[in-house]
Amino acid sequence: MKFIGKLLIWILIAVLIVILALYILVQTRWGAAQVSSWVTVNTDYELNFDLMDHRFSSPSHIILENVTFGRDGKPATLVAKTVDIGLSSRQVTDPLHMDTITLRDGTLNLSPQTAPLPFQADRLQLNNMAFNSPNTEWDLSAQKVTGGLSPWQPEAGNVLGKKAHIQMSAGSLTLNGVPASNVLIQGDLNGKEVILSTIGADMARGSLTGTARRNADGGWVIDTLRLNDIRLQSDKSLLDLFAPITTLPSLQVGRLDVTDARLQGPDWAVTDLDLSLRNLTLSKGDWQTQEGRLSMNASEFIYGSLHLFDPILNAEFGPQGIALRQFTSRWEGGMVRTSGNWLRNGKALVLDDVAVAGLEYTLPQNWKTLWMDPLPEWLNAVTLKKFGLSRNLVIDIDPTFPWQITSLDGYGANLRLAKDRQWGIWGGNATLNGAAATFNRVDVRRPSLALAADASAVNITELSAFTEKGILEATAAVSQLPPRQTTVSLSGRGVPFKILQQWGWPELPIAGDGNVQLTASGSIQAKAPLKPTVNGKLSAVNMDKQKVEQTMTAGQVSTTSQPTVPPSPQPSP
Repeated sequence: MKFIGKLLIWILIAVLIVILALYILVQTRWGAAQVSSWVTVNTDYELNFDLMDHRFSSPSHIILENVTFGRDGKPATLVAKTVDIGLSSRQVTDPLHMDTITLRDGTLNLSPQTAPLPFQADRLQLNNMAFNSPNTEWDLSAQKVTGGLSPWQPEAGNVLGKKAHIQMSAGSLTLNGVPASNVLIQGDLNGKEVILSTIGADMARGSLTGTARRNADGGWVIDTLRLNDIRLQSDKSLLDLFAPITTLPSLQVGRLDVTDARLQGPDWAVTDLDLSLRNLTLSKGDWQTQEGRLSMNASEFIYGSLHLFDPILNAEFGPQGIALRQFTSRWEGGMVRTSGNWLRNGKALVLDDVAVAGLEYTLPQNWKTLWMDPLPEWLNAVTLKKFGLSRNLVIDIDPTFPWQITSLDGYGANLRLAKDRQWGIWGGNATLNGAAATFNRVDVRRPSLALAADASAVNITELSAFTEKGILEATAAVSQLPPRQTTVSLSGRGVPFKILQQWGWPELPIAGDGNVQLTASGSIQAKAPLKPTVNGKLSAVNMDKQKVEQTMTAGQVSTTSQPTVPPSPQPSP
């Protein structure tokens, strides 16, 4: 019995010596190389580390130095200066589930191809790590990352696991192409839901703070988001900049505040922007809300040819549409002010009062094309319940027929400017007058126009102007039906005949000044020339009593009465 007892003692001592030897060898570079080789050969992963360190002062921790780890034939998932593995009694039943894994001074590359990883941890801790997550819906690259994830249970297609608490900071970060620095994130993962209880970052020379969450369907809810002093320069158009929002199933904004922002793109810019948005949900190209509000002002706003100074906008959103409480802006040297409603039912914009004063506006060269282009889907009709114009200058630089009107004043009511997504004058009445005007290099004074429109026609009941020596007066009617048949009746007293030539009528066989009577009709269509449709009659007599009568048929003029000179009066006997 004594022999058996001594033998057992010696076997135990031998086992302890072997364990001690293995323990010592594993902590050498040779031992590290052997362990790395065994893992690489016998698993689907590649492992390399220079040294393993274990200290009895921290018996539950194993530290690996200069570690490289990844799947066979793939780029390394982990490169770290040290990996601190915290063990617990759980290793008895689940050897690959660690208490903690701490990664220091390296790079962690996580993508769908890297999962599932063979181990888990109650907590994954990062210390001064770079973090990359390419080829995912969140294209993420971060540097100087410090923080933790608990628990960490990676699985196929989800390297962060389904349920975890996140608390991390990063010195710099780029998410889906948007850079930021000094980033702080706290939140929770719950299946496909993401709850971000704290978001903070410096971006575009400003700061961002807020809270948000992503629903299981991929839609986002922004509880609060505040942007301060943002200075953003983008190479994207304004529509492209916001295009990612349209790809989301939904975006619900509880409160969004923007303070003193300056944003700029290739054809747009806004400076000193202050914005407050409340309770608005964007979904599938539309929006919904019960009590939404938008307040916005800026020093300058540019979008294409539109250039506004000091715009102010206040609006309220509801199930029925948008109540535009206030819009004011300086535009083209003048001022624009309006209020009204956009009605969801019918997609109609109804402006209660529009005031335009002091404008100095040159029409864009393609304004006729823009006038004929259909309006966007969300704008079916535009109505001005009341409008007023004061001291405006309007210029058209079309070389075929340039014109301008100075000191343009006017007023009107219930003027319907768009119907079925098409610009026009579809209803209402308006009166316009100016101090002076030029039409194709013909100067006139006190031009005046009064019109009334309904579903059948636009009736111009008054059209008059003083020429350099006389007066022109006219009436006209334009049909609303597609052929757009138009009739004009013009009379002139003591006017230069050259005016008619400047405005398109062939040169008269008589010259000078005199009286004119003209009636004409034609069809004004967008894609067809006007002249071949014009039929009319003209009668003119000059100061020398020379008369002429002409007829226009399909744009061609024939003289029906040649100019005659009345006989000179005989002297009295």
